[in-house]
Amino acid sequence: MGIPQDTLDAGAPAAESLAARLPPPPDVLPRLSLFLDLDGVLAPLAPTPDAVGPDPRRSRVLRALSQRLDGRVAIVSGRPLEEIDRIAERAVVPASGVHGLARRTADGAIIEAEPHEGVREAVAAFQAFARERPGLLVEDKEVAAGLHYRGDPRQADAAEALARNLAERTGLKLQPGKLVMELKTPGADKGTALTAFMAEPPFAGSVPVMVGDDLTDEHGFRAAEALGGFGVLVGSSRRTAARHGLEGVGQVLDWLERVRVA
Repeated sequence: MGIPQDTLDAGAPAAESLAARLPPPPDVLPRLSLFLDLDGVLAPLAPTPDAVGPDPRRSRVLRALSQRLDGRVAIVSGRPLEEIDRIAERAVVPASGVHGLARRTADGAIIEAEPHEGVREAVAAFQAFARERPGLLVEDKEVAAGLHYRGDPRQADAAEALARNLAERTGLKLQPGKLVMELKTPGADKGTALTAFMAEPPFAGSVPVMVGDDLTDEHGFRAAEALGGFGVLVGSSRRTAARHGLEGVGQVLDWLERVRVA
């Protein structure tokens, strides 16, 4: 079946490049704020979510970066906030989890969406589906349900068909990702999270840069662009709203060590 092209390109300008490589982002930028995805950007992708753990270099880079940018660094991830803190060792306070459905401001206040009633049905359906297919993993995020098939990519079409059927039946928002189908409470995404951060201190009045690798990050790329900044796509080039690119986690960390405010 595959993910339809209109899903992949949703909201993307028609003139976007399909070039094999995007130019790297500059090392020196005017009063910037950085919004960083976690998996595939700050941490390598792993067979299961639990397999990703803290890394001394990552935590050190994030702490130094936050200090250089006067706190204008936020992690914007599909993981819950507690998972972001476990992996990043709370090296930065501002964070958004579950694709914008949970957000922690720079002063530590937490804003969370109320779970959609369809999430419980989605979790149960995903669990029943996974029980019959070894290698699949279900995540219950309370406000969202995720079905990971990295352990058996052959299940992609069946997982997508199930997720689409559930989305139509429950009203949940379908959020495809890398070897995962997620159904989430409607009303927020990484773009809305970035926009909310940009209305608050210490981000207000700065230039936003969103760094991400997945389809879910396209919302953040477009939001950054709309606010005078840009997106940075990590990994393989594809149709994207990002203007710049980096090859992988190592290159991201190298760049974060160099980046400075003009």
